[in-house]
Amino acid sequence: MTAHSNEAQQMRPGLWETINERYPGSMITKDDLVPLAHLSKPLSEARLTFVSSAGVQPRGTMPFDVAHPIGDYSFRRVPSNSSPAGLEIHQIKYPTNGAHRDLNVIFPIERLQELAVAGVVGGLTPNFFSFIGYQMDPARFERTLAEEIAEAVVAERADAALLCPA
Repeated sequence: MTAHSNEAQQMRPGLWETINERYPGSMITKDDLVPLAHLSKPLSEARLTFVSSAGVQPRGTMPFDVAHPIGDYSFRRVPSNSSPAGLEIHQIKYPTNGAHRDLNVIFPIERLQELAVAGVVGGLTPNFFSFIGYQMDPARFERTLAEEIAEAVVAERADAALLCPA
């Protein structure tokens, strides 16, 4: 961290150290902060998107490559009006039994739809985004997949993004 940083104004002080402790070998050496973002409008007027590392995707779409030794650096668009019955999980790095019983435990699509209907959020972007979290090259992840998802979120005109690791 630099002398100019303010840990109180970042999302999670010590984030990179925690990741390296929990996932030995991840080799993240970043010193920069994850800054807090502030909404420019009330949440009840904001358009929300959802980004998840759960490996959820529409049924019948190209499955994630869960066997590749360094990970799959692609993502899938999941229409925000989908029902859980129209979605599937391609993931082997976490237990999916609970998610198969109720997809909302890992990918809360119905809960987000309910929040939009109730007016808690102003609406949902047409698509949500999902990828598999198993990535063994953090620099490549940031340079490719993270940048591509960020561009897709901007293109969907989201005011806020809910990020959910699996």
